[in-house]
Amino acid sequence: MHNLHPRLARAVALTTLIALGWTLALAAPSNSIYLPLISTASSAKQNPLHSGQATYYNEADGTGNCAFDAIPGDLMVAAISHVDYSDPQPAAYCGAYVELTGPKGTITVRIVDKCPDIGCAAGHLDLSPSAFDMIADHNLGRVPITWRVVSPSLSGPIVYHFKDSNNPYWMAVQIRNHRNPIAKFEYQNSKGVWVSVDRVDYNYFVEPTYVGPGPYTFRVTDSYGNVLVDSGVAGGDNISRSGAAQFPAGP
Repeated sequence: MHNLHPRLARAVALTTLIALGWTLALAAPSNSIYLPLISTASSAKQNPLHSGQATYYNEADGTGNCAFDAIPGDLMVAAISHVDYSDPQPAAYCGAYVELTGPKGTITVRIVDKCPDIGCAAGHLDLSPSAFDMIADHNLGRVPITWRVVSPSLSGPIVYHFKDSNNPYWMAVQIRNHRNPIAKFEYQNSKGVWVSVDRVDYNYFVEPTYVGPGPYTFRVTDSYGNVLVDSGVAGGDNISRSGAAQFPAGP
């Protein structure tokens, strides 16, 4: 695997709720926290079940192509096949949680890396050794599995991480500590218009034009259509800023 390359920001000026076709807007005081419940998914359904194989790689430490920091105390991580990694957009699965079942049991892991072309077909998950040992005998090395995306309970809100070299003329933001896969990231420009930012292969949303020094207003949409809006987010160089809420559970 190849590796590529904290202060609470006052947030949530507006939280929008959409449920069952009804819309409700809540203007929130700067220190209030709301849990948006905007969902296009039915809670009665589950995410699609995938089939594939699992292997393990000794370098798994929480880092990888998704450009997250190492988490030595949490090695329940995996690399996903290069085929799935960028479906439907670059780094689409980065930070997502998947529940996988192997010969010995079921575990939940977080996707942090991309498994290379050789030996990693669609549906493949390359695990940390400790995670692999929980679903299969270590000496097998490669076993059949099934897996689906899930929404585990997380501590705290989503986090915006500004990449090193971030500046008013080049903004790169990574979403961390998110319960569900991230589908879209936007910022509000000086005219009040929402601007969608493209996600690149190393899991940052990169805006290569002038965005100003901040503070910023961000809007994040997960893969189920849930939306979080945070305002007053201070920028910075290689620094993390907490949002004000976490996504609700998916199906």
